Amino acid sequence: MARATAPAGGLGSRTVTDATDEPLAPHGPLPQGGTVRPVTRWGTPVMHRPQAPVTAYDDALRALVADMVATMYAADGVGLAACQIGVDQAVFVFDCPDASGQRTVGVVCNPELELAEGPDRRLDEDDEGCLSFPGAFVPCARPDRARVTGTGLDGEPVAFEGDGLLARCLQHETDHTRGTVFGDRLPTKQRKKLQKQHDKAVDDYPLDWPAGEGADA
Repeated sequence: MARATAPAGGLGSRTVTDATDEPLAPHGPLPQGGTVRPVTRWGTPVMHRPQAPVTAYDDALRALVADMVATMYAADGVGLAACQIGVDQAVFVFDCPDASGQRTVGVVCNPELELAEGPDRRLDEDDEGCLSFPGAFVPCARPDRARVTGTGLDGEPVAFEGDGLLARCLQHETDHTRGTVFGDRLPTKQRKKLQKQHDKAVDDYPLDWPAGEGADA
């Protein structure tokens, strides 16, 4: 998911303000030492199909997740799913602030999303963007709180929840593991606006971005 300015909401590449420096890591820190990879774009088949569940919690998974973390930071994102570096695995990473600015970091394999229903359900219509469709942000209505459960790098149960940009990020990245991009959730007029912004910024994001910038974690 791209990073955005206030109002918080992008999961693409603008600056979130007022985020705290020290993140919460309720299930441990993100793995480091990965290699930055090119970000896979919308239209690539792996982006538009449900991802294969993670079944092996091994060194290969840890190496994949380290590459995802390195790529997310190099692209100045707040979340990244494995399909966004071309890998068909239902796993995502994130480093994202909530509505108060408190950052949380985590890894979720095989995510399951929980959203409020009935009178407790309120929509947030802030901007959203995607690293796999870079340079473009439009409003996208989503519930303002979210909880995700799944497994961590070692197969242990994990759970994360929050509001603000964190809620949007958890929903956006879980969507990726199901083959849904946020453009699929937009009405035609907003999708055209998103496409126009993306086309205008295309020269800023070559196909090897962000790996071509030589950034490593």
